[in-house]
Amino acid sequence: MERGSQPFAVLAGSGPVAHSPRGVYPDPMRVKSDIFVAALVRRIFGRGDFATVERKGAAEAGAIFIRQLYRDGTETLYGPAPQSFFDDDATGERLFELRLDRVGRDEVSDVLAREARFDADLWVLEVETEELGGLLPLFEEKPEETGPFRR
Repeated sequence: MERGSQPFAVLAGSGPVAHSPRGVYPDPMRVKSDIFVAALVRRIFGRGDFATVERKGAAEAGAIFIRQLYRDGTETLYGPAPQSFFDDDATGERLFELRLDRVGRDEVSDVLAREARFDADLWVLEVETEELGGLLPLFEEKPEETGPFRR
């Protein structure tokens, strides 16, 4: 084969990468946790809402949890979606899932304490807003329409 005619190449220490007119791009990489949190805080402040980092985790790959605070004193907790939910999706995007919905502060604190015992490198971000509306990429499980085990 002629040079450049192969659709994929292997770079040292990486998997196959696709050739494109602009060069060689490896599989998408996930943004570091500290950069993701900083960008999310900036977007929240840009909307006129408030956010603060309650707990700093590992800068490179710490799990991120978001506490959404409401005026009535309840909270909603979002956490990282399990990897098995989106292993087929190679976008490198972080996905979140709803863990608790409009519960008391103590209940959210208990869940976060258990998570911190399991993974001490986690991030906790508090957000004061009534609506997150598109700020977090949420995993939405789509029911499978075929087979005997339909929802």
